[in-house]
Amino acid sequence: MPRPFIGLILLSSMELRRMTRIRLVARTICLAGVLLMGGNALAAEPVELCATCHGEQGIPVNKTTPVIWGQNEGYLYLQLRDFKSGARKNEFMSAIAAALEKDDMKALAAHFSKQKWPDLRQPEAPQAVAAKAVAAAASIGCPGCHLAHFQGDGTTARLAGQWEDYLAKTISDFRDGKRGNNPGMTDLMIATPSDDLTALAKYLAGLQIEAYLGSGR
Repeated sequence: MPRPFIGLILLSSMELRRMTRIRLVARTICLAGVLLMGGNALAAEPVELCATCHGEQGIPVNKTTPVIWGQNEGYLYLQLRDFKSGARKNEFMSAIAAALEKDDMKALAAHFSKQKWPDLRQPEAPQAVAAKAVAAAASIGCPGCHLAHFQGDGTTARLAGQWEDYLAKTISDFRDGKRGNNPGMTDLMIATPSDDLTALAKYLAGLQIEAYLGSGR
C-alpha cells in the first residue's frame, strides 16, 4: 500500500475536518488577494464570495450582519485583528482572520473602506424616538467618538445607516459581555436604560448622512 494512502487512513476525522477548514480559509484569502491586486480574470469570484455574508453591492442579506462597504478603514482593521486574536469572536470570521497577516488585514480594510456605503432604505425614526435617542446619545457621550453625524472616523465605527438589527444585537452583546473587545462600550451600555438603547438603534439606522460627508466619502 502506498505510504500517502496509509497516512490518510491514520488521520482522525477531527484532523480531516481541520484540514478541510484550512483549505477553505486558504482559498478565501487567496481569492481576496486576487481582488486586492486587481486581477481581472477572477475579479468576480471574490466579490461573490464576500456577498455570501455581506451582500450584493455591500447590502448584507442577514440584517444582523454588518455593512462593511464604506466603513472606516482603521475600524475594519482593528476588527480583523481582534477576530484573529480572539478578542472578538465569530466562528467564520475568526477562521478567516486566523490565516491573515497584518499586511493582509490592512489591505482588506483599505479595500472595503473605499467602497460606497449602501442605502439600506431604513425609515427615519419617529420624532419621539429620535428625541429620546439624541438625549441618550448626549448622555452617553456618543458624538465624542462617533462624531456629530455618527459617521465615525479612523478606528471608530460609522453607525449611521447601519442595519438596525445589527446595531441592536451589538448593543446587547456589549451589554451582556458577549462582545469583549471594547470594555468601555460594555460599561456604557450597562449604564444606559434598555429602552434608550432600543431608541438609539432605531435612530441610528434611519440616519441618511451622505450629504454631510463631503465628496471624499
